[in-house]
Amino acid sequence: MLRPMRNAITDIAGIRVGHAADARIASGVTALMFDRPFTASVDVRGGGPGTRETDLLDPERTVEGVDAIVLSGGSAFGLDAAAGVVARLAETGRGFPVGGMRVPIVPGAILFDLLNGGDKAWGRYPPYRELGYLAAQAASEDVALGSVGAGTGARTANLKGGLGSASADIPGTGFRVGALAAVNAFGRVTVGDGPHFWAAPFERGAEFGGLGWPAAMPEGALDFPVRTLPGAATTLAVVATNAALTKAQCKRLAVAAQVGLARAIHPVHTPLDGDVVFAVATGAVPLADPVGDLARLGDMAAQVLARAIAIGVFSAAGLDGIGTPGLPPAWRDRFGAGGTRG
Repeated sequence: MLRPMRNAITDIAGIRVGHAADARIASGVTALMFDRPFTASVDVRGGGPGTRETDLLDPERTVEGVDAIVLSGGSAFGLDAAAGVVARLAETGRGFPVGGMRVPIVPGAILFDLLNGGDKAWGRYPPYRELGYLAAQAASEDVALGSVGAGTGARTANLKGGLGSASADIPGTGFRVGALAAVNAFGRVTVGDGPHFWAAPFERGAEFGGLGWPAAMPEGALDFPVRTLPGAATTLAVVATNAALTKAQCKRLAVAAQVGLARAIHPVHTPLDGDVVFAVATGAVPLADPVGDLARLGDMAAQVLARAIAIGVFSAAGLDGIGTPGLPPAWRDRFGAGGTRG
């Protein structure tokens, strides 16, 4: 029986999420921790990705399940965050068995937030390994949103970025899909410079303001952003389902979910982004129709991910003492507090 909804990726039983951040550096880490190894794959569309352990997610690779997924700020420095998550898992005896050893399997990806105004003079070693450990340690079913974890120092073309999550059931199937996104996009999540979100057709309740579409498409809504710093943007996402999928089917789910980025961000998948979508399946509900059910899961994953992206920007807050030119204003600072999630 499906449990009540939180409208978060943790509505998929067996997944917990933890955040850790350092306000001084204006950056952070988000860890998705799994109660047991889950099947996973990944789809990379951006032109400037930064990833860890994604090769083993190819369907032909030996390892079938992963113990966690980590998303981090910090660009290449943030890849250290996975080591902290590995350390936390090792303490609890988790990992792929090799002889008498267990090796935790933790794929990850990073976004670029090095020019957001934070103090990046951290000395010889960046703090991301410790932030990864703290994020893993803090993991729970409650998912904080906005300027937290990997979304702490995130930005979009015109507004502060952030961390968003959403979920939905597929009626009559027993399937559930959740998504989590750290939105640091080169493009805009809103229609031009107004308050309306590109993802408006998929909104449930008033989870990102309930504004719908603008009455008319504003002038300049489709203009290309003027910020053109190579490699300085990325949206990182994880979609998860309770369906029983193979690694190849998870790959197809990740591919389908990328449509959610295209529905929520304009432009997207540019050479300036490192866009990555992971897909995770917990295996609780078997597919009755391997083709039709997978198609329905992919469609819902795209919808839920589009919502999570909008929720991330809608929920973001400005960082005290850090403003332009490091970070643009938050949606709530430009257009109002917005209220609570629907």
